[in-house]
Amino acid sequence: MQVFYNVTLLSNVILSGLVAGLFYAYSCSVNIGLGNLPDAEYLRAMQSINRAILNPWFFTSFMGALILLPVNVWLAFKSNANTGAIILLFLSLAVYGIFVFGITAGGNVPLNEALDKLDISTLTTEHAATQRKAFEIPWNNYHFIRTIASVATFILTAVACFKYR
Repeated sequence: MQVFYNVTLLSNVILSGLVAGLFYAYSCSVNIGLGNLPDAEYLRAMQSINRAILNPWFFTSFMGALILLPVNVWLAFKSNANTGAIILLFLSLAVYGIFVFGITAGGNVPLNEALDKLDISTLTTEHAATQRKAFEIPWNNYHFIRTIASVATFILTAVACFKYR
């Protein structure tokens, strides 16, 4: 059981690191670049990105971390791991479940789905500006929260893995 615990824990560090890296890179490059686009181009670019992100590579890391975190908490408990590791893994699960997965599912995804239904080619300049504001501000706010939370998840999981082995 100890080997399985070590493998799943290291896998979780890697997966949560990939998610944190994706969200961080998006925050400090993609969002900035998109922010410079005119309204209709911004909306089209976000539609394209939101469609492209729905791929097996993203789902493996995003959902993999969500699946492995409770497994790691359970395995840590069952293998009589250090109490510090169990606490860190439980905190990591709570942060990821609520603030990464929960914010994505309850905030970003509904905005993405609404944007996907929008026919941008029919928008007036004023309507494109209104649609952008209705999308961009809440989407970026949600993204900021999940970025911080994903980095926190990575740190908590890494400390549990490397400090309390």
